[in-house]
Amino acid sequence: MMSTPKPSVLFVCVHNAGRSQMAAAFLTVLGGGAIEVRSAGSEPAERVNPAAVAAMAELGIDIATEIPKVLTTEAVRESDVVITMGCGDTCPIFPGKRYEDWELDDPAGQGLEAVRPIRDEIRARVEALIASLEPGLLGG
Repeated sequence: MMSTPKPSVLFVCVHNAGRSQMAAAFLTVLGGGAIEVRSAGSEPAERVNPAAVAAMAELGIDIATEIPKVLTTEAVRESDVVITMGCGDTCPIFPGKRYEDWELDDPAGQGLEAVRPIRDEIRARVEALIASLEPGLLGG
């Protein structure tokens, strides 16, 4: 019997240094390995935003070693769900994909105090996303 392929989700923001990294980390942890997770940026930064790293570390999630990656058409093509975060028209659109645009404040240049509410909003959205992908995944 063939196993069902894992649903795959791609998070895209401009720098792949804050919002998309936090979202990918939450989905990896909260999804318990049942979902394939990718993240990328249209203009990737040199490193992950230190405030995003600190905000996630408060919850015991380490994203310090993540490296911002450039968005490729391939990554979009291979993903079932594409979540954009303020990257506007730079995200390639393929028919048949599920697209969501999450309007979130950009944590770039913000301190930890400002990043915490963004982190919490992302977590809530990721939890809703998991529920929509896999009705039985969270024991619901």
